[in-house]
Amino acid sequence: MIRGVMFDFSGTLFHIESVAEWFDTLGLDLGPAERTACIRRLTAAGAQPGGPQPVQPPNGWDQRDTSAERHRDAYTAQTRAALLPAVGPEQVDQLAARLYQRHRTADAWQQPYPDAERVLKELRRRGAAVALVSNIGWDLRPIFVRSGLDALVDAFVLSFELGVQKPDPRIFRTACERLGLPPAEVLMVGDHRPDDGGAMALGCPFYQVAPLPVPERPDGLLPVLDLVAVAPKCEDAG
Repeated sequence: MIRGVMFDFSGTLFHIESVAEWFDTLGLDLGPAERTACIRRLTAAGAQPGGPQPVQPPNGWDQRDTSAERHRDAYTAQTRAALLPAVGPEQVDQLAARLYQRHRTADAWQQPYPDAERVLKELRRRGAAVALVSNIGWDLRPIFVRSGLDALVDAFVLSFELGVQKPDPRIFRTACERLGLPPAEVLMVGDHRPDDGGAMALGCPFYQVAPLPVPERPDGLLPVLDLVAVAPKCEDAG
């Protein structure tokens, strides 16, 4: 019986703005061809946290989310390399820092997927425990506060706070312990099987969703409810 659910963040409950939208917040005066080329390089480099993975991950990429410093250094390095052909070296550090700061703001994250609130509220109604398990280098709790979803999450397990990142089983074990449930009773829901599927090493079942743009995935989380067999809480008699 599934009595708890762990959710990934990016591509599962929320989706970040496109690389083009992210880049355009810099307001650079570039021609169309140069702008397109810069966006293409940023995408290939995996420079946007929460965005596409790099085509060729640099050394240490698999540890980038284990501390705030590693996260910032890894992503700003990818951003600087992608920006340099379009901007001068005297600007690149400042622009990379601005883009890094942008992705940490609530404005960079689109509203939750349309069914996220419905699913989280139904899980709460049924008495299921919920954890948010994310590879990330900063505190995303304010994103949930702004969307009014924070009260529907029982535990936030963030890689930079723990010092380990998915697919390391320790991050999933920590989440299960904080929910007070054995792994076999906790479903992991995520969009990236290599990372989120690491929960299966502990015996957690896994459900994969597609990390589509928000308008294109109106009900991708609803099947999760069919997998959670927790009875609704009953009101105390009397």
